[in-house]
Amino acid sequence: MNFTKSMIDLVREIRRRASSTEKPNIKLANPDLFSDLIPWYQSTNDAVVKALIKELFSLAGDSWPERLEIPVGFNDHSEDSIDVRYVTKVYRGQTQLVEVGIKEVSEEPSVQRMYRGQVVR
Repeated sequence: MNFTKSMIDLVREIRRRASSTEKPNIKLANPDLFSDLIPWYQSTNDAVVKALIKELFSLAGDSWPERLEIPVGFNDHSEDSIDVRYVTKVYRGQTQLVEVGIKEVSEEPSVQRMYRGQVVR
């Protein structure tokens, strides 16, 4: 998923309105940005923040707007059952939110370092 100019502006405005406890998680570089915004959306009473987050999720498309309405305790997409993770990547100046499976993230190829033909630990 690519971040459009309007999505970037919404994230900046949400971050500006956030309290100091939520502010560290609200960054474009945060791969769990949308997942971190859901509990804040459900707990806040600020109508402007709710409208900004709802607009951001509607621009994101897919199933993101529906996730806002599911209560946190009854969320089917809990940490244990998530098979997909989102990673923010920058390619030629474009910020993209790329969908990556958990298996792909956790499986790192074992790289053996070699020095003059010998395995180095």
